[in-house]
Amino acid sequence: MNAVQRLSCITMICSEPDRLADFYEAAFAFVRTGKAEIIEPAFAKLIGIPCATARVITLQLGKQTIELVGIRPPGRPYPHGISGRSSLFQHFAIVVADMAAAHARLSAQQGWTAISTDGPQLLPASSGGVAAYKFRDPEGHPLELIAFPRDATPKAWQEISTMECLGIDHSAISIADTERSVRFYERLGLRRTGGSLNAGPEQDKLDGIAGALVEVTALAPPRFATPHVELLCYRGDFKRESAPTVGTNDVAATRLVLTVASDEILKRLCAQSSEAIVSGPVRFEDGSNRAMLRDPDGHLLCFESSQ
Repeated sequence: MNAVQRLSCITMICSEPDRLADFYEAAFAFVRTGKAEIIEPAFAKLIGIPCATARVITLQLGKQTIELVGIRPPGRPYPHGISGRSSLFQHFAIVVADMAAAHARLSAQQGWTAISTDGPQLLPASSGGVAAYKFRDPEGHPLELIAFPRDATPKAWQEISTMECLGIDHSAISIADTERSVRFYERLGLRRTGGSLNAGPEQDKLDGIAGALVEVTALAPPRFATPHVELLCYRGDFKRESAPTVGTNDVAATRLVLTVASDEILKRLCAQSSEAIVSGPVRFEDGSNRAMLRDPDGHLLCFESSQ
């Protein structure tokens, strides 16, 4: 069943959405397209926190959208020092036309911290051949800048190459077991669209991890491949970093908003994923119906239907 039509939005929980929006505008040229105060009971029911309310700022870059959501009561800040080997780790990748210029623009801003060492890294062809750089925004959310080779730029980004920061290519989530996660996401209607096994000194510097060996698997709905989901499964002889279960109001509780075609499909999706349900379906005042699930590694997914 192709339940999911598209990854429509990435929602990031934060303590100060207005201040964080200023950073995204200055660092990457995101544009504010909306703001709202959410006080309706359906929101509290969806996230499972009685009487919870939220302030939401919507930002757009190219054709992609993110939400910065400040929830009251607030949860825990982003844990310090979490690396890609932790199941808590999740970032989204911003496509840039010129890595040097984008890195310089980021460097002119205050409050962010680097994950990568020695600046942007040019990965070998076996790892995609992209230039990439990982870092954290002022509230700790991991992010990545990526620049595709000129002769291998996907069509989605060729059409808007005049912009410095073009849009969001994917959200990457760290997982413990690739096949387990692929089965879960395929059950939702996503399909494998690519993959690689990344290693070497450039990968070590990109991730800030010595001896990094990471299996990357791309998954996307059949019709809308951008943005998509990437699974990061770190291999090797290491002790996987433990991570607490993320509360829905914690700063680390980033969630992918996935659109489904109808209420009936949403109900069926919830029925076949009953072990993963956090809440829902819940009807909102705007007519949308939403549910929240956790994937096998605890990453939050919000499904919504407007029919």
